[in-house]
Amino acid sequence: ATPSFSGKVRWQDFDQEAYVGVTMVRSGQDTYARNKFNQVESDKLQMDRNIPDTRHDQCQRKQWRIDLPATSVVITFHNEARSALLRTVVSVLKKSPSHLIKEIILVDDYSNDPEDGSLLGKIEKVRVLRNDRREGLMRSRVRGADAAQAKVLTFLDSHCECNEHWLEPLLERVAEDKIRVVSPIIDVINMDNFQYVGASADLKGGFDWNLVFKWDYMTPEQRRARQGNPVAPIKTPMIAGGLFVMDKFYFEELGKYDMMMDVWGGENLEISFRVWQCGGSLEIIPCSRVGHVFRKQHPYTFPGGSGTVFARNTRRAAEVWMDEYKNFYYAAVPSARNVPYGNIQSRLELRKRLNCKSFKWVPDHQDIAFGALQQGTNCLDTLGHFADGVVGVYECHNAGGNQEWALTKDKSVKHVDLCLTVVERAPGSLIKLQGCRENDTRQKWEQIESNSKLRHVGSNLCLDSRNAKNGGLTVEVCSPSLSQQWKFTLNLQQ
Repeated sequence: ATPSFSGKVRWQDFDQEAYVGVTMVRSGQDTYARNKFNQVESDKLQMDRNIPDTRHDQCQRKQWRIDLPATSVVITFHNEARSALLRTVVSVLKKSPSHLIKEIILVDDYSNDPEDGSLLGKIEKVRVLRNDRREGLMRSRVRGADAAQAKVLTFLDSHCECNEHWLEPLLERVAEDKIRVVSPIIDVINMDNFQYVGASADLKGGFDWNLVFKWDYMTPEQRRARQGNPVAPIKTPMIAGGLFVMDKFYFEELGKYDMMMDVWGGENLEISFRVWQCGGSLEIIPCSRVGHVFRKQHPYTFPGGSGTVFARNTRRAAEVWMDEYKNFYYAAVPSARNVPYGNIQSRLELRKRLNCKSFKWVPDHQDIAFGALQQGTNCLDTLGHFADGVVGVYECHNAGGNQEWALTKDKSVKHVDLCLTVVERAPGSLIKLQGCRENDTRQKWEQIESNSKLRHVGSNLCLDSRNAKNGGLTVEVCSPSLSQQWKFTLNLQQ
């Protein structure tokens, strides 16, 4: 029998109008000012509104185990719109089998109005913890996790809506293997009109060397491999960070979060590296779908400014986990070198104690050389051209952009998603920028003569700048000429 929560109400009996009405946007006020999403639209919605079931057909037919472990859902917030916070809580209670929700722990990170959280404490299963000063996302989440009574933790952002049977597939994967960290496919709740839109299932989390999280499309090969089982879990190098499920003991054993990271940013990077390097794995589970309001900017202030906080947090992650690859980050974001990152001793000791492996264990980072490709004081430059454009050289400016290139393990020379392509395999032919294709021999290059030249594999010709001023870079018969000497800022190829 479920325990009765004395003096508590079922979510169905919670007075939405009284709770949300107090903070409605007055006429003449900017509806985006407080939350950086359209609060008027959010406030109009019913707390238990219907959203489309965006799962694959195979998920809708699947039977989930019912003997799964219950979870504590930890939701941290700071000045969240009441309607969005309430909808998050209600969707968890409405869309989850009740025996699987041990509790919902709301951690109020020192919001201006304590009643934003405390009033929700009247709903069954909801516990509210309030910080007596601003702690930021990481320390708030750890406080919630420490207080959790269930054996499994579920972290959600405070502006989410859970979809049908979102919880069982996540709990099932963690029950089968406690060192898996799993997240749903994150659907999009439009920040302007609050429409709920299904996201592609062909995405996984990744990062560029600026260490900003991004969604990556799977390669055509990966997509083909999934056709037989489109709902199989997707191994992902990185989680978006806001929404994931993890065994509580494993969360603790693995070092929770870095408690010296401030406010927001970099924490998903840090936990992702840590899981992969210390023996665990990260997965996206396609049958689990949770909507999230994606905003273009932050509604709250960062002590010290958001750029500095993000760089500090990111440096902490890079210095502890990335080994020699941290230099790729500093090449991509040179200004980060000037941001102090505090003491990382305890995190380095954690890495040692857990016997974690090198950064090479994080999947999907393919680059063996990165940064500018230099020839004297000039650098290889896209000249602002796109697909089918030529490339040239330009005075090195050390600011990345059109001069940022990577040499990948599969031998392409890459700028974002464009690759150096030899269209005609004859000396003197112009090199073009074209969309990268996995097995295109026209795009394969290798470093030769102790990494001082780039030779095109299919033609055995070398990258040459002799015609840079009249036309663009070409491939020519390899020779000792200075116009064929190229050097990456950073090279991991010995």
